Amino acid sequence: MPTTLHFTKMHGLGNDFVVMDPVTLSITDIAQLAHRHIGIGFDQLLVIEPSSRADFFCRIFNADGSEAEQCGNGLRCVARFVHEEKRHPASHLTIETKAGVFPILIKDYDHIRVTMGAPQLQENKLELMLTQQSVVMSVLSMGNPHAVMAVESVETVPISQLGPDIATHAFFPQGINVGFMQIITPHHIRLRTFERGAGETYACGSNACAAVAAGIAHGWLKSHVQVEFQHGSLHIEWEGEGKPIHMTGPATKVFDGVVTL
Repeated sequence: MPTTLHFTKMHGLGNDFVVMDPVTLSITDIAQLAHRHIGIGFDQLLVIEPSSRADFFCRIFNADGSEAEQCGNGLRCVARFVHEEKRHPASHLTIETKAGVFPILIKDYDHIRVTMGAPQLQENKLELMLTQQSVVMSVLSMGNPHAVMAVESVETVPISQLGPDIATHAFFPQGINVGFMQIITPHHIRLRTFERGAGETYACGSNACAAVAAGIAHGWLKSHVQVEFQHGSLHIEWEGEGKPIHMTGPATKVFDGVVTL
């Protein structure tokens, strides 16, 4: 029997989401909904559920149906959604994901601040052998795994080749999100991200945090960094090892819809 699903389409700097209330979907269902020609189209599906530890729990599913631990841009979108829908009218709230509980402050819908926890630097200078070359990167956890490479230009780096090669490398059995960072100044970087389970996305909040943490650890960056993506910027603050990292950026509602599976 067909199932009718109500949803809201949102994005954070082009990293796009479908937001839903609790629903049971198979991996095939999620991949079908994520398809940009025969479905709705999204990078991640965000399912809002009750939480015993926070104001809300958010389950995060990639476009291929795999489940992710957390999503920085998605957290901002869920915060706007519950606030705008008057499910949580206060400007302060907490959202739990599989990675933990994240405090959020809504200044306005263009400036939503998420406290992302303390970055865990696992490898500061990992040399990884690929099929035809070796690459050097930092490996970090933001509650989800990230590899960050410094590059001369994000416009010329072959992301369509390097992204999947690194994201699915045997060294990372659970897969990894890969960031390609171009340093403009100590307070400004450009970033492109290849996300496990989704491919290259227009933006990635947790990867922005990982890139800034890696850059500060190397001495290339200082706190308060503008992270520029194709469709806008995030602002990242980090006081150093053991301290939580803060991300501020917009959340945009695109439309409400109904789909039948």
